[in-house]
Amino acid sequence: MANTGILHYLQTSDAVTHGVAYLLLAMSVASWCFLIVKSWMLARAKRQAPRALTLFWQASTLSDGVLALRFADKERVFAPLAEAALESAEVHTPGALLARVERSERVLRALRQALAASQRRLEFGQVLLASVGSTAPFVGLLGTVWGIYHALGSIAASGQAMIENVAGPVGEALIMTAFGLVVAIPAVLAYNVLGRMARQLSEELDGFAHDLHVYVCAPQDAAPHEAAASRRVEAS
Repeated sequence: MANTGILHYLQTSDAVTHGVAYLLLAMSVASWCFLIVKSWMLARAKRQAPRALTLFWQASTLSDGVLALRFADKERVFAPLAEAALESAEVHTPGALLARVERSERVLRALRQALAASQRRLEFGQVLLASVGSTAPFVGLLGTVWGIYHALGSIAASGQAMIENVAGPVGEALIMTAFGLVVAIPAVLAYNVLGRMARQLSEELDGFAHDLHVYVCAPQDAAPHEAAASRRVEAS
């Protein structure tokens, strides 16, 4: 009885099959490493968000809120927005061209830039998971087709086209398709779960950016106090 199985197939296969197997292994390792790191980051950011935002809005001034947010927002998802709002609220060089831009427009532009940066941080690596999930089955299928081609060629050359001589090599070649599915399924699931977590945080970011814009651009009686507090934060 001929030897069959995964190890036998990999030992007797050629360089193309080995290359497909190594590629699937690399895709699996990359997707799992990213899955673990990104899951930790998003879960931590989502867990810290309520407390961080509460501390920010409980602060007496915008500068104090930024300091509290820097301490509570370890993943720096919300803090860049507050820092951008604080920085854009005051023009430190009155004679500059930026001083002629309305306060509301300055703050809005700064918040948009900070929001885009935070959203890119939340969505970083999603393309990797999507690519692995969509291409791994086809990579495995390539290995299967190549293995079946060589198996049928070897059987035809030997002249022994009996069912037991065909089923073994063809069945072994299907292992590569199974490998592709094993790599793709976790990547697709992770893409959907992590994408949902990132969208939830993005919605909170949108609301936070809107509230910051309303607060910073609203008339405030404590403008001199805010400016002094702003200088204290920059000095620290």
